[in-house]
Amino acid sequence: MRRTLVSAIFVLLGSMLAFGQSDAAKDARDLHQDRRDIRHDRRDIRHDRRDIRQDERDLNKNRAERNAERRDIRHDEADIAKDRREMREDLRKGDKADAAKERADIARDRTDINQDRREVRAENHDMARDRADINHDRRDIRHDRRDIRHDRRDVRSDRRDLRHDRHDRD
Repeated sequence: MRRTLVSAIFVLLGSMLAFGQSDAAKDARDLHQDRRDIRHDRRDIRHDRRDIRQDERDLNKNRAERNAERRDIRHDEADIAKDRREMREDLRKGDKADAAKERADIARDRTDINQDRREVRAENHDMARDRADINHDRRDIRHDRRDIRHDRRDVRSDRRDLRHDRHDRD
């Protein structure tokens, strides 16, 4: 009876030690996986920041195109003013055919101006939406960086706990 009890105690003690060791090995694997996840998250943040820089470059190109369209509007307005002066002069001279040509030029320039204004308005709307997306992405990166800091803190505490557990077992 005594021998059976002693052998059962050894079996129980051995299984407890084996369970404790496998738990420590599992903790070490989890720690390794957590650190790998943090590295991957940091890489993803780098890629996101690169995407934001590219989006800002695209936004600057759009801004330059919009400014060029505004410049075209100003040139068209100047052309309309010139055509009006020429039309008034033609009417004063009595040349109605040339005045009709100038009216046609004015009408064509007005349609160009209206089309350019619609495009500028649409680009302003798109640029505002792009700027909001960039700000949203920056906010997401800040949150991701905060999450990584918390994860790193958790990994450090887990590693510390794992060392203390090993030290206590020894």
